[in-house]
Amino acid sequence: MTAQSLDGVELASQFRFGQRGVNLFVADDMQQNRRSALAPFEFWDQMVQAAAPIRNGAVTERADRITVRHGPRRNARDGAESKGAVVAQAVIIGAGPAGLMAAEELSAAGHDVLVAEAKPSVGRKFLMAGKSGLNLTKDEPLETLLQSYGDAANWLRPMIADFDATGVQRWAQGLGQEVYTGTTGRVFPTVMKASPLLRAWLSRLEAAGVQIRTRWRWLGWDRDALLFETPDGEQRLAPDVTILTLGGASWARLGSDGQWAKILGDAGVATAPFAPANAALSVGWSDHMQPYFGSPLKSVRWKAGKLQSRGEATISATGLEGGGMYSLTPALREGAPLYLDLLPDLDLAALQSRLDRKKSKTTLSQWLKKSLRLPPQKIALFHEMTKSNGLPQARWPEALKYLPIRYDSLRPMDEAISTAGGIKRTALDGGLMLTAIPGVFCAGEMLDWEAPTGGYLLTACLATGKWAGRSAAEWLQAR
Repeated sequence: MTAQSLDGVELASQFRFGQRGVNLFVADDMQQNRRSALAPFEFWDQMVQAAAPIRNGAVTERADRITVRHGPRRNARDGAESKGAVVAQAVIIGAGPAGLMAAEELSAAGHDVLVAEAKPSVGRKFLMAGKSGLNLTKDEPLETLLQSYGDAANWLRPMIADFDATGVQRWAQGLGQEVYTGTTGRVFPTVMKASPLLRAWLSRLEAAGVQIRTRWRWLGWDRDALLFETPDGEQRLAPDVTILTLGGASWARLGSDGQWAKILGDAGVATAPFAPANAALSVGWSDHMQPYFGSPLKSVRWKAGKLQSRGEATISATGLEGGGMYSLTPALREGAPLYLDLLPDLDLAALQSRLDRKKSKTTLSQWLKKSLRLPPQKIALFHEMTKSNGLPQARWPEALKYLPIRYDSLRPMDEAISTAGGIKRTALDGGLMLTAIPGVFCAGEMLDWEAPTGGYLLTACLATGKWAGRSAAEWLQAR
């Protein structure tokens, strides 16, 4: 039986996906080799939802038509019904963490809320983050936490202070999800999955009366109305307030394609160009490195410009990727040289002492393996980066501590975990409302800030979504 002839529930049962959820690469393989009619990411999304369906009637009967149910349309006011518009008091465009948090704030304030999502299901990037355990936040004091937001720290300070690492943990626990803190301070759901948290969140929003419509792509404004492309044709909404949570410009197939920048730019909103953040590096490896693709580089220190990291990375077929690299992206975007310390727990003097004790017939590879006990992938990388230099023995210790990593560029922006750029701070007031378009608020990754992985991205998305939702509610109250 082919994948195309099965619905999502049958597939989930037949392939018995484990506790960590559906493997994206399994979904890709099935789409390519079993001739599924679905695009890989849509197929994976449906498999995730079918394997652990959203309860309380929030999912349609078949996995191939996943959408969150919504209430009946209301008639538009002020004669708008003659133009085919429907209306909601508050419309949120984008159903990621920032948008859902904004919806929660507005509904808690007593407002009717509709969330419009362009993709077939909600929280796609949120679910993708859950593949690695869903790092919710970093359990750090506020001032330490804020340092990871760089130049945007002062701008984000009141928002993150209002919903910091402690707030994120309490929020997750309030949805019935216990959390734990790892040795590095990173906070995860105990179940190490995103789907239970998302299901509980959507159930709470549904109980609060929040309507969610999927496959609704925002096209911009038609005079004072929001214009959407939907399965039922063009739809127009005339809300009292709008919150945009459309993401950045990475992982477009998950929903963040950055096309909103032109719409807002044409409306007079100042934006900064998008650029990759938390991005991998492109490296043109020789054939010598092929056996080590997929191998981790642990216990290392990276340095680029003024930035340093003790995080791990992985040698991939296209270059280097991983948390240790991602935090250096701001410097690497500027073309800063990259250096790697292969032995960060040994100083230069200790390495020199070991080299002085080396027997004269011991080769470099033997010394690296037997005396320094470097794993094969570190030895291979050392040779890859020094082979053309005719490195004399006297420089071995220095090269181990400051190994220059030759790289071509950052990987393409659509492959990056997040992006820098977006709506400038100067285009917004203190409540995250666009000064050029009163009544329109913005939150999440579409704002011009960046942060490394490790819980910082999700924390700021949730915090800005909460801030924008509350500000929008206050704006409605004041009208």
